[in-house]
Amino acid sequence: MTSLTQRSSGLVQRRTEASRSAADKDRTLGEEDHDEPRRGDEMDGDETGDSKETRLTLMEEVLLLGLKDREGYTSFWNDCISSGLRGCMLIELALRGRLQLETGGFRRKSLLARKVICKSDAPTGDVLLDEALKHIKDTQPPETVQSWVELLSGETWNPLKLHYQLRNVRERLAKNLVEKGVLTTEKQNFLLFDMTTHPLTNNNIKQRLIKKVQEAVLDKWVNDPQRMDKRLLALIFLAHSSDVLENAFAPLLDDQYDLAMKRVRQLLDLEPEGESIKANANELLWAVIAAFTK
Repeated sequence: MTSLTQRSSGLVQRRTEASRSAADKDRTLGEEDHDEPRRGDEMDGDETGDSKETRLTLMEEVLLLGLKDREGYTSFWNDCISSGLRGCMLIELALRGRLQLETGGFRRKSLLARKVICKSDAPTGDVLLDEALKHIKDTQPPETVQSWVELLSGETWNPLKLHYQLRNVRERLAKNLVEKGVLTTEKQNFLLFDMTTHPLTNNNIKQRLIKKVQEAVLDKWVNDPQRMDKRLLALIFLAHSSDVLENAFAPLLDDQYDLAMKRVRQLLDLEPEGESIKANANELLWAVIAAFTK
């Protein structure tokens, strides 16, 4: 599955000190709200300071990191984000208690050989997640994590399985972000066609997201993935797999950037099989990571 392994080698151009200081001034909202997450629906470690209206899913966070602020669309050269967003859906459903891996058995199967099982079909309140959950619940025999990433992305040669593809995912996620007040909607003309774009309208939320990712590998680095918030750990892995992680590191100074990338590489070098058997580990999370880093 080439889309899971392709990585862009180009580096994102760094911003200047002036743009960094301007972005810092925008991080002012949401520091006092601590809304209680809904039991079962929200995942471990919601961002401190995010109100209920601006709490983002993993898919929305990855898309927001990939969107160009003013233009309102992702890079035309990014062919990784589609599969990355499907991986986000699987982890999101696992963190919400909807999905799990089948038991390993006496002769323990590898993460990528084990099937994805529906643990609960209770609605999540998110249309995309519920659509993916229904596909997984209704499919017999069950499929593996890697198969589901391919099927939900439409990357299959089997015409009988094309109905599993989730269509217009980026546009639907962008509309979710418009409803949450993060983006707006515009029309842009590209000579031969018009395209709907979604420029950034609430810079505070994106700056908090970028700060959260930066701090995870800098000031708040714990050097132990089991001590990291599962949702934040998944965000780092899936943002990297979607080729948008460096957008969060673009404002950093050179020495900070080098340190951040060094620690990201430490995470990428982890062995998912070994991490998945540790106490309190989420096996499906590590199975998705294995699918993207194998």
